[in-house]
Amino acid sequence: MSRHYLQPIAFASSPQAEEGETLRLAGGMVHASRFALLRREAGRVVSRERYSVPELRAALPALPDDARRQWDNLQRSHAPLQLGTRTLRLDQPQVMGILNVTPDSFSDGGEFLDRPDVASAHAAAMLEAGAAIVDIGGESTRPNAPAVWEGDELNRVIPIVERVAAMGAAISIDTRRPAVMEAAIAAGAHLFNDVSALRHDPRSLGFAAASGVPVVLMHAPGEGEDLHANAAYADVVLDVFDWLAERRDAAIAAGIAREKIVLDPGIGFGKSLADNLALLNALPLFHALGQPLLVGASRKRLIGALSGEAPANQRLGGSIALAMKAMDAGVQVLRVHDVPETVQALRVWRGLRDAALTDFVHLPA
Repeated sequence: MSRHYLQPIAFASSPQAEEGETLRLAGGMVHASRFALLRREAGRVVSRERYSVPELRAALPALPDDARRQWDNLQRSHAPLQLGTRTLRLDQPQVMGILNVTPDSFSDGGEFLDRPDVASAHAAAMLEAGAAIVDIGGESTRPNAPAVWEGDELNRVIPIVERVAAMGAAISIDTRRPAVMEAAIAAGAHLFNDVSALRHDPRSLGFAAASGVPVVLMHAPGEGEDLHANAAYADVVLDVFDWLAERRDAAIAAGIAREKIVLDPGIGFGKSLADNLALLNALPLFHALGQPLLVGASRKRLIGALSGEAPANQRLGGSIALAMKAMDAGVQVLRVHDVPETVQALRVWRGLRDAALTDFVHLPA
């Protein structure tokens, strides 16, 4: 059986740069001008054809059904997510600030565990700096992290969720356990961010559907406690694409509304340096799934691997570079540790995009 993938491969600063012959990706601020249509059989790419936008439009009637669906998905605009009283627009990048309440996070090393005043002050600072969402988690998912008892996770995150909810913030709960999801929603959370894509507990899909809460489904190859296990790919980009499509479809079949599903390729989870770089370079392809995208590459191991083994707290430059890469790909949500710096980068990026839209070239009559 053949599968097809419609990948944006060239971009324009604005539609007028290509005299209107571009596609606006996902209703956002990124414009694609050329595409590659890949055909895959038995896990292997067997053909690659390139098209401009006019050429692709002309070819569409003869293309396979999955390619036509992906063309529609690439230009699908996403309605805002309603998170409590907050509205999260998805026509431009948004920043999700990370608040880990764990003893063994790879980045903050337990800075906020058992220190609710410090944790809530950090959340307030991220919100003031421009974070649209605060993502609160009580379990480290770094490689070889020990399992966390559900009761400990609840004790860590629920008091912080309550404090941050009192600020009027939009809150994501980073968990893979339905009991934590349920308690967090009752405490004021608005979004489930599940690194297991609702696979860790068989009750998760049904609970998420019944709650009506938006969900983030992240790719990770492992199925049990170790999310990094079983990492074997024929082609990491296309394998992750297919996996996310299957999880999206499973979520919809379980009763989760399509417009409430966000997808995350899972940078750093069961992936080598080469795998991560391939995924980051191919991010525009993932709009062909027809869902908003979240990318969390902040301070991750790949930055250290490319920068003389810089420790996690010295990876700001690399984190900003990867955030800009995600913005250039049209990613809607950036999950980051360094909120003020990322928001500043985003505002400069947005200014450049806005200027390009009005930067007409006037030819002589």
